[in-house]
Amino acid sequence: MNNTEYYDRLGVSKNASQDEIKRAYRKLSKKYHPDINKEPGAEEKYKEVQEAYETLSDEQKRAAYDQYGTAGANGGFGGGTGGFGGFDGSSFGGFEDIFSSFFGGGGSTRNPNAPRQGDDLQYRVNLKFEEAIFGTDKEIKYHREATCHTCHGSGAKPGTSPVTCSRCHGAGVINVDTQTPLGMMRRQVTCDVCHGRGQEIKEPCQTCHGTGHEKQSHSVHVKIPAGVETGQQVRLSGQGEAGFNGGPYGDLYVVVQVEPSDKFERDGSTIYYKLNLNFVQAALGDSVDIPTVHGDVQLTIPEGTQTDKRFRLRGKGAPSLRGGSMGDQYVTVNVVTPTGLNDRQKAALKEFAEAGDIKVNPKKKGFFDKMKDAFEGE
Repeated sequence: MNNTEYYDRLGVSKNASQDEIKRAYRKLSKKYHPDINKEPGAEEKYKEVQEAYETLSDEQKRAAYDQYGTAGANGGFGGGTGGFGGFDGSSFGGFEDIFSSFFGGGGSTRNPNAPRQGDDLQYRVNLKFEEAIFGTDKEIKYHREATCHTCHGSGAKPGTSPVTCSRCHGAGVINVDTQTPLGMMRRQVTCDVCHGRGQEIKEPCQTCHGTGHEKQSHSVHVKIPAGVETGQQVRLSGQGEAGFNGGPYGDLYVVVQVEPSDKFERDGSTIYYKLNLNFVQAALGDSVDIPTVHGDVQLTIPEGTQTDKRFRLRGKGAPSLRGGSMGDQYVTVNVVTPTGLNDRQKAALKEFAEAGDIKVNPKKKGFFDKMKDAFEGE
């Protein structure tokens, strides 16, 4: 895959602003959402749009994608754990690491038996439009690496304990001398006996087979705050994978995916609604019920209202994640021209035109037009 495909999926250029990307995403996600579009292939298109937006809406992921394609966007060139690889080049190591690998020493050696935090995990939760507006509680279930319940993480059979590695003497690494054209070179490699742990397990635990971890089906409640949007995440401390050598569990990042609404569009705390009016309502004025996420409200339409006229409903939008304020809802009018008028309606419109001295020359139907109407009416 090249590094323009995500832009092509959303129909935007590589120079598109975040607003342009967001508008394109809203339009396409609504078009292809499986609950709305039942055509074959729509769900796959929806997933492709979601994938593209997740990357391009994040400035850091977008920069990595522009330079390296999907490998960069997915953290293929960065460090990190549990699928949250950053893009800082840490996995390539620094100069000190390079120096150490060839010449031995040059920096401090990490204690292989020191406690280390477990890996982070990521979980995607789907929310309905209204759930994202008002917040909700969810129970999520997933699998993770947990501390072995039999050996309590030691990896050794109950009643026994790991012992210091006889080859590396607890260092986790050994020095290897290699003859090169430049002479004898010494480098450090992971111990081939303890595999970097610094300890040997003579009698492995029968449950975890010496790893100290076991697969666990885990569930946790997560409180989704009001006002979240797609791509935002909630961090649950200690709900990731088990640590090493008695280290703490990693964290769980719950990433939000909001389903589009069939009524509303949303931009932050502002909600948009399109109101279709017939030309009589627009011309004479009316009082109409407008749906909002907070319930229906009555809106007075003044006479002579035109298409694209916008009304503001204060406090009827989404709450701000920062708290304290509620956004607004904007109602945009669309005046709909009627079709299929009956004779009485046509006569009334002709009378209206004559009263206003409006010259109208409607096209008269020919023979073939009349035949077409006749067949369509059957």
